[in-house]
Amino acid sequence: MKPFTFKYFEIIQSKEVFRVGTDGVLLGSLTNVGEALRVLEVGTGTGLISLMLAQRNPEAAFLGIDINEDAVALTRQNFEHSIFAGRLKNQLQDFKTFETEEKFDLIVSNPPYFEESGSDKDKIARQTVELNFKQLISKSSEILSEKGIFSVIIPADAGDDFVKTATGNLLFLHRKINIKGIEHSNAKRVILEFSLIEKPLEESDFVIEKSPRKYSDQYLELTKEFHVFGK
Repeated sequence: MKPFTFKYFEIIQSKEVFRVGTDGVLLGSLTNVGEALRVLEVGTGTGLISLMLAQRNPEAAFLGIDINEDAVALTRQNFEHSIFAGRLKNQLQDFKTFETEEKFDLIVSNPPYFEESGSDKDKIARQTVELNFKQLISKSSEILSEKGIFSVIIPADAGDDFVKTATGNLLFLHRKINIKGIEHSNAKRVILEFSLIEKPLEESDFVIEKSPRKYSDQYLELTKEFHVFGK
């Protein structure tokens, strides 16, 4: 499978692991990583999100975990071949049984959400079989630093339930980005950021395309330091 080339790193891809997608690019571009020194990515896939965040924050150290052996091997390749290799680690790990003595300033995840799927990689990467939202939220609440951020991208129609569960685990929503596929459409995804500290909610909209197969100015501006767009 053809690698995906960004400006400052390349993503080797595999048929056994989910390829580079818009959800990952958006989370890597929009997540608030500026003040984080210790970052955990839950479910690395190809390692895309950690690589994007490493480019945006040159001071942060990253740990990526995944339950899929193929994903771990692929992430390791992509980490080791990047200019950020010294700050990136990954390991085979089930987040439900993840043990750590340190707290993380940022926990980021593009979590599983489809209830049904066809392939084995879908079952691991996109179903709630291996890690459901409640488990992701509960564990993240335990290992988040006092001023840390928990950031996810999920389907918009799951947002209210996710927020309710997070609040029950003392994670408070402080940023919400409604992701629209095209202008004047309903949001199809939301990026949600939580912290252990209650603060006013910041809410905004983000549009990916201004017309079919034509990126919006907003998307082009956001990803200009990552994507290599053809002339």
